[in-house]
Amino acid sequence: MREITGLPLVNRVLVTAQRMLPGQVIGIHSDRPLVGYEIVRLVVQLNKQWQAEHGGVLELFSSPESDAVFSVNPEYNKAFGFLLHVDSYHAVTEVTQPRQTVVFNFWHAANTPELAAHVQALFTNIHFSELPTLLNPIASAAELSLPEDTTFRAGTAAIALHRWGYDEQTIVTGYQHSAGLSICDTNDAETYAAVLLADWVACLYRDSFDLARWNILRHELEGIEIFARLIPTWQLCLPE
Repeated sequence: MREITGLPLVNRVLVTAQRMLPGQVIGIHSDRPLVGYEIVRLVVQLNKQWQAEHGGVLELFSSPESDAVFSVNPEYNKAFGFLLHVDSYHAVTEVTQPRQTVVFNFWHAANTPELAAHVQALFTNIHFSELPTLLNPIASAAELSLPEDTTFRAGTAAIALHRWGYDEQTIVTGYQHSAGLSICDTNDAETYAAVLLADWVACLYRDSFDLARWNILRHELEGIEIFARLIPTWQLCLPE
């Protein structure tokens, strides 16, 4: 699967056996990889003498409202692998005969269950009141003009910086960067790295693992020194 996907998959594989009974159907969903979730699945079909009228077709969609753009019949010994992301919509049509599959699940090296536990611990008992008062007027103005999801993510990034022990100005810079109010272009390498990493863990906590965004983060922090207070988070988010 590493060769097929070109992804840095860890040596963790979860295998599940699934059985659908007549009349059952799986609706359209994406299974987007939240923090700590698998990123690739390989579905192996174990349905001998499958016929079209038996149903159980795996369908892929470009959106929840679109028609299927690709279909995989559940023929015996056929395997189909796919990448999970926020738009990886798929479904299974109704079955008239039992449908049996074995699913192999694979994890990205930068989105492991260990990272999930670390992120959850970092953001345990969030109270935005713990942030410095210097941020209050900036956050209040942002909340009047920006979506709640945006300001919550920015506040979460600020919490990460605060809990890592950074000063007030760095926390403000991190909030503004995550909210899209300004770009962190400081010449101070540690501030730059901390702000980008805080934005990333805030996205993991609030949204999901975005492979394209992770590749950008990896490129932006490539060659930068790993600073002491960031080591635990950095090594989980950007493993060698």
